[in-house]
Amino acid sequence: MDDKNEKIDVAYVAHLARMHLTDEECGRFQEQMEQIVGYVRKINELDLDGIEPTSHTKPVENVFREDVIKPGLDRDVVLENAPLSKDGQFTVPKIIG
Repeated sequence: MDDKNEKIDVAYVAHLARMHLTDEECGRFQEQMEQIVGYVRKINELDLDGIEPTSHTKPVENVFREDVIKPGLDRDVVLENAPLSKDGQFTVPKIIG
């Protein structure tokens, strides 16, 4: 099938997605889809030889802080604020039977 004549059938795709669209919605979305596909075809016409594919417009790198060991909170002090505790642990209501 020639790419120029290939058409996305919005009504068929909506049926596959189990979406219920009115005839008016199908018509409107069909026009919008054809515009989108037209823009993609225009982009495909560009000469991109020598241009590396990228996922970001500028370089991205993770920024990590130095891993420094710090003392945690004292368990007994923390548990003093708990509504319920038992054997050095928080006690919470059972939510699954």
